[in-house]
Amino acid sequence: MTFIDTDTSAGERREHPVDVVERLAAVNEWTFDRAETDEISILVSGKFANYDVAFTWLPDMESLHVSCSFDLKTPAHKRAAIGELTQLINEQLWLGHFDQWSQQDVVMFRHALCLAGGAGANDAQCVAVVKAALDACETYYQAFQFVLWANRQPREAMAFATPARSCGSAAALSAATPASKRAVLAPSCWVHCLCCADS
Repeated sequence: MTFIDTDTSAGERREHPVDVVERLAAVNEWTFDRAETDEISILVSGKFANYDVAFTWLPDMESLHVSCSFDLKTPAHKRAAIGELTQLINEQLWLGHFDQWSQQDVVMFRHALCLAGGAGANDAQCVAVVKAALDACETYYQAFQFVLWANRQPREAMAFATPARSCGSAAALSAATPASKRAVLAPSCWVHCLCCADS
């Protein structure tokens, strides 16, 4: 199969893709560091953690790579469980995916915007990617914590982190005392849902 060469350098674009990201960070008053022309790192505060969102322009691939990481070191004895959990999470994601980086023992969300042929990145695209990254990290942050620190199995941790799989007893549990929470749970709730994780 023959492909037409459509290579376009960042210098031939109307605006460098990372310039768009830097403007977005400034408008939202996010702390950022742009040490290189093709790279920028943004610190965003979430509900559960602070997230390091990094954008890197890859000129050879004409793609804007995005990664979102948080403070989550994976001990050697937990790598297999975190790997299984990562696979389960990725099956639920339509945009981007989680990777377990063995060299640094960290988990991060990754995605890339393909801008081949001189296409430019715009504010809406960058906002959408940042939102997808933060939503994914916020949604599954607790699942990673359950596996690492509560010794839960990956599928069980997914049930904790996914509200749709809860037993639906949140209203009753909110009014129940800690001692009576287990009695409130529906029989079909095979693990405690997120709302009663502290019982």
